[in-house]
Amino acid sequence: MKTTADIVAKLWGLCNVLRDDGVTYNEYVTELTYLLFLKMLEETGKEERLPKGWRWSLLAKREGMEQLDYYKAMLLELGKAKDELVSAIFIDAQTRLRKPTNLKALTSNIDQLDWFSAREEGLGNLYEGLLEKNAADKKSGAGQYFTPRPLIDCIVRLMQPQPGEVIQDPAGGTAGFLVAADRYIKDHTDDLYTLTEQQAFFQRHNAFYGAELVPDTHRLSMMNLLLHGIEGGMKNIDTLSPDGEALPKANLILTNPPFGTKKGGGRPTRSDFSVTADTSNKQLAFVEHIVRALATGGRAAVVIPDNVLFEDNTGRRLRTWLMDLCDLHTILRLPTGIFYAQGVKTNVLFFRRGKSDKGNTKAVWVYDMRANMPAFGKTRPLTVADFADFEAAYGADANGKSARQDQGEDSRWRKFDRAAITNRNDNLDISWLRDTEAETEETLTEPEDIAAAIIGHLKAALEEIETLSDELEPDSVEQAAASAEAAE
Repeated sequence: MKTTADIVAKLWGLCNVLRDDGVTYNEYVTELTYLLFLKMLEETGKEERLPKGWRWSLLAKREGMEQLDYYKAMLLELGKAKDELVSAIFIDAQTRLRKPTNLKALTSNIDQLDWFSAREEGLGNLYEGLLEKNAADKKSGAGQYFTPRPLIDCIVRLMQPQPGEVIQDPAGGTAGFLVAADRYIKDHTDDLYTLTEQQAFFQRHNAFYGAELVPDTHRLSMMNLLLHGIEGGMKNIDTLSPDGEALPKANLILTNPPFGTKKGGGRPTRSDFSVTADTSNKQLAFVEHIVRALATGGRAAVVIPDNVLFEDNTGRRLRTWLMDLCDLHTILRLPTGIFYAQGVKTNVLFFRRGKSDKGNTKAVWVYDMRANMPAFGKTRPLTVADFADFEAAYGADANGKSARQDQGEDSRWRKFDRAAITNRNDNLDISWLRDTEAETEETLTEPEDIAAAIIGHLKAALEEIETLSDELEPDSVEQAAASAEAAE
């Protein structure tokens, strides 16, 4: 993969050229998406998907203002293309480039890359490398759309996606989960070769579904899927709106929903929601969507922040409902510092939709990967090896039915039966090891990591305040205000 890494480094280096043009990191990746899409269609001999008269070679040979004007007109034309995928990627596309010399620098450098080697190693890997680079740069803020790849790969290995399954990510981001699931299936089917023609067609066109609300991120996800041989599937919709009801029932859901509350305190507008209909907490609402979107026997792995485990009122009702309808068999408590914001505390819930709507959870296994872990960040990134002990404890059965053993109070791996959880009022915020997070953060040395930790704590505090505010009934707020006035 050295060539891919080299090309990614070269492409990323070009970003410095564009700073003088006022182009931000995110805008740069979007700009590169337009240009790479055109170049990759040329490299793969698929330019017939584009309208006549609009080709990479015609763009690349032009100079000066003529090139920039042609490029602007090209983006408009491609947004109206008959090919659905082309129009989806270029809809409302506008260039941020103002200087013709910068466009020329981009097209010339892209033309000079080692495309033969890049094709050999996979153009999808190249594009994912760019997305990862963008997410790793904390200034870009793109990390919120990017789940760390070692975590995604761990989840996919445990969930074991199978050919023929409908796989969904209702908060798709740049499509990292869907791409990883596709890669797992291809690795186990000799790149779909062992499947029938019909089965292979299903994998390319009907196996993967997703939703992404942010238009530019949706554009990146479409490109990412295309470069991995998957056509369409990702919708530019809000899962918590009626559009989300139209997503097909899934055999497997893999997702990392957005954290926080809906802007303006808005509620989900889904007619089929009952448990979370009155909350603006997005994570809670996404969990209701996931349970409702699973086919009978379908399984899910969902990244959620701590508040989903302990929040009262709607949160508690949701957990009780979830444990009735599904077998919530495993919770992985993730270390801090692995997401773009250091202080955000997260977990992965693993569950399976039951055949009935009652009593499906008999016991919950909890793996504490948070206490006494190293300080993850720029100098100590998360790796695949960090998940090895958890994967061994989880076992080979995707639904958590492998033989498991509670390893005691001094270990990371414990079992809690349903009665014990009922006694905790269905609070799943379970920890038993001494948490030395404070000491862990004190070991951070990189200014970026320290700043990220502070920002993370501030964001977490703000979210807790928002959650508390959301829980207060309007009457309670008015009564509290009236009491305060009376006291004055």
